[in-house]
Amino acid sequence: MTLERPLALVLLAAVPLAVAALLLERRRAPRLRHPRTLALARAGRGWAARLWWLPQACAVAALALVALALARPRSPEREPEWTAVEGIDVVIALDLSTSMWAADLQPQDRITAARETLRAFIERRPTDRIGLVVFAGDAYTQCPLTLDHGVLLGLVDGLRPGSIEDGTAIGNALATALNRLRDSTTRSRAVVLITDGDNNAGQISPLEAAGLARALHIPVFPILVGKGGLVPYPVGEVLGQKIYQPRDFPVNPELLQEIARRTGGAYANATDRAGLEHGLQEVLDRMEKTRLVEAGGVSRQRELFPGLLRGAFALAALGLALSTTRWRPFP
Repeated sequence: MTLERPLALVLLAAVPLAVAALLLERRRAPRLRHPRTLALARAGRGWAARLWWLPQACAVAALALVALALARPRSPEREPEWTAVEGIDVVIALDLSTSMWAADLQPQDRITAARETLRAFIERRPTDRIGLVVFAGDAYTQCPLTLDHGVLLGLVDGLRPGSIEDGTAIGNALATALNRLRDSTTRSRAVVLITDGDNNAGQISPLEAAGLARALHIPVFPILVGKGGLVPYPVGEVLGQKIYQPRDFPVNPELLQEIARRTGGAYANATDRAGLEHGLQEVLDRMEKTRLVEAGGVSRQRELFPGLLRGAFALAALGLALSTTRWRPFP
């Protein structure tokens, strides 16, 4: 046991002083003379008379407990604690082709909706290692698998279409993402492919990359962003207001569905932000999570003063109650 305020124990010196004061008060208390005093003395005292000191003892004990409580005693104890952690390794392959500026996810364009949805996805998965691959005409690793989600969120905020040579290299993106997951020892691994177009660049075909994913037992979850067909696309600004013209960007949902089928993933078509969020959540719902259960302990300091104060109040109340019964002072 440790004391947070050991100097408060000095107040225990008031206990013998209180006992001495009570004894002195008893000696100086007035006496009632009675003509049969000798006969009463010979008859002996009853149990109540023998316990004359009980109300005062309750008060003195309450004072001692208050002094101990003010010293803040603490009892160290170690409690067992079981920590369950669910984690998966996910690499997100995000399309940064210029078509991601299309504004058919009103009131946002595709890239803004993708960034905000990815932020929410990352923030909800504190125990998952998440990596980021960006692609357009080619694919690059923006962030390897990491639990430092603060760094990852900063990279997501800085994503801009057009920063890579334009195009849509879906096969290269999958191959780069798979390369990041190849050496992962986690049982649950996945690639999330977010794109808004058809494959038209790169050295690796998407189905060839899907075959590699199947060999590595890594499911791919393609998410097609946008509605396809004619969509509003920004072509300039006038007085701070963007000017849009309809553009047609080819899409190939059948290719993405085939990638999902071959790898054991699931395909989603996100025509709005809610659809994109649902597609990302489906990745987690469909995957088997690796559960790591660790037994450990945590040291805690249990405060003892509440029990001491409760005891002090109880003794004080008992002493007051006894003072109103046969132990009442007289006269």
